[in-house]
Amino acid sequence: MNLNLTGHHVEITPAMRDYVTTKMEKIKRHFDNVIDVNVTLSVEKLKQNAEANVHVRGKDIFVETNSANMYVSIDNLVDKLDRKILKYKGKNVAHRNSNAFKTHEPAQSD
Repeated sequence: MNLNLTGHHVEITPAMRDYVTTKMEKIKRHFDNVIDVNVTLSVEKLKQNAEANVHVRGKDIFVETNSANMYVSIDNLVDKLDRKILKYKGKNVAHRNSNAFKTHEPAQSD
């Protein structure tokens, strides 16, 4: 998993980088096929924004949150991202196994 962390109107401190990295491990633990994660942290007046664009096989997942505190924004971002990843994973597994549950009955001849 490649993690790209950028800041817009905010300097990314080593503590923030470590915090995001440890939080993103939760995503990797739930879904192994994450290729790329782009996280953007930004500040607009009193809002602390956090955005993530996750590239998985076949789909890009985008999530954004904002709050008064950057660390709360990061926590909310990871929670939303985790829910979306698990939803995608469930749909993917259900689609893959959909043919396994169908029973083929032979045609009756009279």
